Formats: sequence, C-alpha cells, structure tokens
Amino acid sequence: MFSKEFILERIRKIADYQFGRGIGENLFPDDVEIIFSKRTGRIRHIYLNSVLLATLNPVTGLFSLTIEGARRVFSSMSAKRLWVKISSDAVQFVERGGDVFAKHVIDSDDEIRPGEEVIIISDCGEIVAVGRAVLSGTEMRAFKRGVAVKVRRGRSEK
Repeated sequence: MFSKEFILERIRKIADYQFGRGIGENLFPDDVEIIFSKRTGRIRHIYLNSVLLATLNPVTGLFSLTIEGARRVFSSMSAKRLWVKISSDAVQFVERGGDVFAKHVIDSDDEIRPGEEVIIISDCGEIVAVGRAVLSGTEMRAFKRGVAVKVRRGRSEK
C-alpha cells in the first residue's frame, strides 16, 4: 500500500492538471480524508472535516467537485477559469439542480471545452452549481438554444 503523502501528492497533481497550477494544495490540505473503493482499491472520495470536496471519476481520472470543493477551487484561482456566469432569472432553477441553458449564459470562460468540469456563478459572483460543460465557452455565449451545462449539484439541493 502507498503512503498517505504519496496519495496526497497524487490527488494534488490531478487537481493542478485539471484546475491550474497550485490549486491542488489549496483544495486538498494535509488533513483530508481519502476514501478508497472497497472493490477496486482506487481513490474514490476526498473529505475535509466530514464534508465531501470531490470524487475521482474512475473513467476520466479527473475530479467531480461538490459545491464546497468548487468554493475552495474558485477562491484559490488567481486567474479565474472554468466558470459560467448565468442570468439572475435562471439562478433559482439552476441552484435546485436544473441544467443551464445557453440562453441564460451571460458570460463564460473562453477556454472551456465540452466535457470539462465547470463552476456556475450568478451575475453577482456567487457559486450556484457545479456541472459538466456540454458546449465550449464560446458556443455557450453564441448559442441561444439547448443545454450549455449539465448540472451535477446545485447549492440548495439536499
């Protein structure tokens, strides 16, 4: 079995690759609890003070964030990236877990590619939800129909 330091370094490197250099250390401090799959023995969930921060997707090898994980990632980014800003009339729908439609996207990061983990923010900058991009950042602003982001979790979901 590997040491906790080795595993912690590994998950931090994955976070640095996915969200940007230096994010891994802020997202996963030394006192995180790492849960492994009973069946495969692979890294599954990462908790901090009994709060789930992220789940490691075994297919892609990348993290799926929770709202708390998104807060930690977004606050530690010097240059904000992987964000989608939505109109105020869509916030209530999206924070309950509804998908983000292209017509509600006010602005988005140009570097978003389809399939990437994104953080959905309101027009005043609050984190509303997390999900997976269906369109690129440029397409989200250009299109007026269709789903832009498949929301995984909204902030007011149980």
